[in-house]
Amino acid sequence: MKFQSSLIVLASLVSAALSATIADVINDAHNISTQVTTLDNAINAFPNTGGSLVNALAIHTDAVNLGAAIDKGTADVISAPKPVSEADGTTILGIVQGFEPTILNALSGIVAKKPAFQALPIGGIPALVKQDLINLNASTSKFEAQLIASAPADLVASAKAIKASVDSAFATAIAAYQ
Repeated sequence: MKFQSSLIVLASLVSAALSATIADVINDAHNISTQVTTLDNAINAFPNTGGSLVNALAIHTDAVNLGAAIDKGTADVISAPKPVSEADGTTILGIVQGFEPTILNALSGIVAKKPAFQALPIGGIPALVKQDLINLNASTSKFEAQLIASAPADLVASAKAIKASVDSAFATAIAAYQ
């Protein structure tokens, strides 16, 4: 009986240690914002002509890092306590609203840079960009869905509007690389 009690206590401690807090989700949103800005800056810095393979691969690395940040954010939203308070929901929505224009700029920028990627001496970069877009879109869709499911009711419409805007930009960018 003592062994069974010890297992229950251990399981409870592990569960508590693996659970995220709303503070974790807020930190994740800030990290996603930082990663989005890093990716956007790399895309904007890539020249329309004469770009290098190193810079193109740096964009890929930034996309992978952003995807990892989004995936962590999704996992933390899933494991964070519910319901999310009005104040916390407003904070998270504000952070996402703050980086939405940067996401949209990055996605339109990646479309505009397609000829520069195609002109690189090593082929395959447009296919890599397409795969990055598909992966980021999948991660973003999961994050959006979890945020909307966790949002206070009066914030859902605003969250859905952001989702629609970002999803449309992803669809346009992915279509450009088909």
